[in-house]
Amino acid sequence: MSASEGSRSEAQTPFVRAMMPSRLFSAGWRGALEGLGRWTLPARAALCRPLPRPSTPRRLSLGCAERAKAPPGKKLISEKKLKRHFVDHRQVLVRGGRGGDGVSCFHSEPRKEFGGPDGGDGGSGGHVILRVDRQMKSLSAVLSQYRGFDGEDGGSKNCFGRGGAALYVRVPMGTLVKEGDEVVADLSHPGDEYVAALGGAGGKGNRFFLANDNRAPLTCTPGEPGQERVLSLELKTVAHAGMVGFPNAGKSSLLRAISNAKPAVAAYPFTTLNPHVGIVHYEDHQQVAVADVPGIIRGAHQNRGLGLAFLRHIERCGFLLFVVDLAVPEPWAQVEDLKFELEKYQRGLSQRPHAVVANKVDLPEARANLPELQARLGGTAIALSAVTGENLEGLLLRLKELHDTHVAAELAQGRAPLRW
Repeated sequence: MSASEGSRSEAQTPFVRAMMPSRLFSAGWRGALEGLGRWTLPARAALCRPLPRPSTPRRLSLGCAERAKAPPGKKLISEKKLKRHFVDHRQVLVRGGRGGDGVSCFHSEPRKEFGGPDGGDGGSGGHVILRVDRQMKSLSAVLSQYRGFDGEDGGSKNCFGRGGAALYVRVPMGTLVKEGDEVVADLSHPGDEYVAALGGAGGKGNRFFLANDNRAPLTCTPGEPGQERVLSLELKTVAHAGMVGFPNAGKSSLLRAISNAKPAVAAYPFTTLNPHVGIVHYEDHQQVAVADVPGIIRGAHQNRGLGLAFLRHIERCGFLLFVVDLAVPEPWAQVEDLKFELEKYQRGLSQRPHAVVANKVDLPEARANLPELQARLGGTAIALSAVTGENLEGLLLRLKELHDTHVAAELAQGRAPLRW
């Protein structure tokens, strides 16, 4: 390179430096020192190349933009909020669709003076049908009013109106349909349907009234209104086994230990405010549904607390698991009290096949009560700990035996057993 070219480049250096972005020279004196320690550049190259970015310490808080980019974690719904979404009773007004009107008209065609009546009938109104959907867990999505689709009116040239489509209302499995005090439907199996309101019949056109003594009828009838009913929907949880116990006995912790259900767990009574259903999987691809019913108190059959609202979900369970707190004084008294409440609520409910589960065996006071509890129950109680997982295998084996016995009894009576 010649001397003239070198002097020209040196003369252009201030101009190049002015045209370069200011961010290249925005590093502080600390960053510049760190950069000089890491890089060894010529004097001219240092002016034309950007300085390395200083290593900034980790910030304690994120900015608004970075916080928006971070994937939001799924927040767990609290039990109180979940209680608002869980609805097990709903009153619904259902109306069938109105039928379409018939038409009075006559055929008109060139060189055909008396074509005769050709008014078509109206279409029928659509029905309102309740259908079981296994994906639904409560009646919270059921509205208070439903109306079927109306039928279309008839037309000329003997054209009939289109009938209204059926309106399907999805309800959870185990829904009981009542009209007043009468039970009109029990939707307890997948795919069950019930016609809640019939659609109205379509009106007749004047073609329908054609007769030998009336060759030009003018009569047509309007469509009829659909059926209107007020129904009460009541949900009763459907499961193979139902866990029954007093508050804070450890039912929710036990359900979390044997299944993938995630009910709320806390160290105070009435943590569970609505039933939870967990599925227990076995090696032979069998699935046993276990329902965690909220805690029952003494006098629940007299509707103390929310007794009747909780006891209703036990009726459909094929067998029961009495969960007792082994750490309380006289835990064997809990079994007798639970059976008494179930028998007072519905006769024969306490006589269903069951197993007694003695929870919290990991506590010292529970170990002291275990021998007397086994002596009073004949050694049939299953002592375990839902927290540490001690003897959960014994409960799973007993649960499998109760399920197999229940399935065999259902098949012997000609009924299809519940499958999940």
